[in-house]
Amino acid sequence: MTERHITVDAVRGFAVLGILLMNIVGMGLPSYAYVDPSHYGGDSGANLAAWALAFVLVDGKMRALFTLLFGASLLLVADRAGDGSLAAARTHYGRMAWLLVFGMVHAWFVWFGDILVSYAVAGSLAFLFRHQPPRRLIGAGLVLLGLLVAWGLMGHFQLSQLREAAGAPGASPAATEAWRKALAGMAPPFASPQAEIAGYLGGFADAFRTRAPMVAFFQTFLLPTVFLWEALAFMLVGMWLFRLGFFTGDWPTRVYARTAAVLIPVGIVFGAQIAGRLWMGGWDPVTTLATDALGVPIHLGMGLGYAAAVIAVVKGGVRLERLTAAGRVALTNYLGASLFATTLFYGYGFGLFGRLERWELYLVVLAVWAVQLGVSKPWLDRFRYGPFEWAWRSLARWERQPFRRGPTLAPAGRLRP
Repeated sequence: MTERHITVDAVRGFAVLGILLMNIVGMGLPSYAYVDPSHYGGDSGANLAAWALAFVLVDGKMRALFTLLFGASLLLVADRAGDGSLAAARTHYGRMAWLLVFGMVHAWFVWFGDILVSYAVAGSLAFLFRHQPPRRLIGAGLVLLGLLVAWGLMGHFQLSQLREAAGAPGASPAATEAWRKALAGMAPPFASPQAEIAGYLGGFADAFRTRAPMVAFFQTFLLPTVFLWEALAFMLVGMWLFRLGFFTGDWPTRVYARTAAVLIPVGIVFGAQIAGRLWMGGWDPVTTLATDALGVPIHLGMGLGYAAAVIAVVKGGVRLERLTAAGRVALTNYLGASLFATTLFYGYGFGLFGRLERWELYLVVLAVWAVQLGVSKPWLDRFRYGPFEWAWRSLARWERQPFRRGPTLAPAGRLRP
């Protein structure tokens, strides 16, 4: 029997619940409302407050935390499979191949904002670093993050120059056309939010046709230019932290508590400044390029702060059993939330797409959390895996895995063989 790390599962549960706070916006409102609340869903009163709180506390932070954990889990699975052997590579790449399949199905047939495809591709690259010493893992991760920040700031500078040239007195037709093309490239995917609403409120085929351009944009442009490298960078940092014993709770409790007490408030202060800049600028797309770039280190820092806070609580004696259980079936909870939300919002379900205000979407999140926290533990008392975890494990090993638990349950915090 091999010990299961309660701290890893608890942090993963926190991340998978938290990531829905941002995903719900893209599921229930026209897609560009995720970036610009004035596009749809409200930019004043309770809606503005909902955007600001989510932007400062959640946006990018949960994705960073989820990805850090993916890197840590990569090493955990490789070590259990017999790292350094062909078995480790076979196990890993089998898992990544089927994760890619799950991600493609999720993206094309359920919701465009899938992260599993990015994880499958980046995870295949991150595995090549598994034998590197910790200092090289963190070095490579920070270099990639630095390049992402530089790339975003360079894009912001270039677009600012184009806009300034096009707006200057006597601007040439070439300058005006260059800015027009650049602006078109940053425009929302639909001419009006009503066109997107009409598509998602139709039947399944209508929703597919509406979703397809967004999925294509994500997978052919954003994935190779941004998402892949961000995911790889965070995975490498997660691998570094795993090797240092951070995620497995090997550090003193006071260190985790102090880490959280520093990183979370610092992230809030800088995140609030960025949110204020966006609000005062009316969510100008050129400014958004700069704020997205500057947000990368904030996402990493707050993600680590949240992880440290959860681990400190667990090490302090609070078991967080329901949160831990939610983390053990994170894939099922992630995909299940998408299936539930899109059925609730799209026309082939209950047809609520675009009909709730931004703040009202978070009532849906609370309902989903209640189900996930309420069901995950009783499920694992009876079954070894979540449904999607079982399918993933069986397909990756090309052998049907035992699903239902035997008469004797595994001890708390242990993983049955």
